Amino acid sequence: MKREVAILGATGTVGQRFIELLQGHPWFEISVLAASERSAGKKYKEACKWRMETPMPEAVEDMTVVNTNLKEVKQAGNVDFVFSALPGSVAGPIEEEFAIEYPVVSKASAHRMKSDVPLIIPEVNPDHLQLISVQKKKRGWNGFISTDPNCSTIQLAITLKALMKFGVENVIVSTMQALSGAGYPGVPSLDIIDNVVPYISGEEEKMENETRKILGTFYGEEIQPANITISASCHRVNVKDGHLEAVYVGLEQKPTIEEVKEAFRNFVGEPQRLKLPTAPERPIIVKEEIDRPQPRFDRDAGKGMSVVVGRVREDPIMTVKYLCLGHNTIRGAAGAGILSAELMVKKGLL
Repeated sequence: MKREVAILGATGTVGQRFIELLQGHPWFEISVLAASERSAGKKYKEACKWRMETPMPEAVEDMTVVNTNLKEVKQAGNVDFVFSALPGSVAGPIEEEFAIEYPVVSKASAHRMKSDVPLIIPEVNPDHLQLISVQKKKRGWNGFISTDPNCSTIQLAITLKALMKFGVENVIVSTMQALSGAGYPGVPSLDIIDNVVPYISGEEEKMENETRKILGTFYGEEIQPANITISASCHRVNVKDGHLEAVYVGLEQKPTIEEVKEAFRNFVGEPQRLKLPTAPERPIIVKEEIDRPQPRFDRDAGKGMSVVVGRVREDPIMTVKYLCLGHNTIRGAAGAGILSAELMVKKGLL
């Protein structure tokens, strides 16, 4: 028996990616699509301007979109849990309303840094799901909110987790982020053609703060952030999909470059051990070519769920430096949420 899910923000680009990735999922099926008032009451194919490269799935074409409120979603169909693809600016109170009754797996930024809300990358910090019991007790909810990190944070944190055994002390990261990360219509064409925009609002703070929380330790009823100094600079570049990051890491130990590469190659987490449906066989893929990773060639590695690392070198100021690439709307968005939900099923939380 598959679990039935509602998608909030179903007409946006992240909502569309959720729909695309959930087609044929062995555990989950879509029962309700919710969006804003201007879409409510319309068939999905009429309410949505489909932006994925694959065709709109026939299974959702004629589904009636409902307004994003608890009452209408409950009336529209059976729901076991909710995926939220809402914009961070509106997600806060809406997700809290739904969490009174349903588990909410959220891509929105609204609750990520709340002390009782887990910020989950399944390979990195599955133990942080223990916060859910703290949250439910504190807030008196039947459901809960669990969040996925910012897209650029996810690929950074996965690679840093593989290096934690060497003692991560300091991190400098400079990103080259794809246009799809800005949603649709996103960055105006005249701003990005023949250009790089060296500012993405709130992105640098998210990378710095979220990474420390994710790599932190669950203790008692809270997360103690990792004692790591992180400095981020974020840039929007003229690439459709795939965030590329230049990462410089200061380590307590002095591993050889081959030891660092082996740490990346050998890194696995609970999703791989549990063989979750969306989990890539290798969370991190190491490329040996001198000019890789590149978005066009490497963003779909592991069906978009693997982080691709290359140009691993010693650094004269820090300890080691490398490039990492991730698909920002799959591993960085909808795929991350689906993988988190799969882990929650195995943990008995859904």
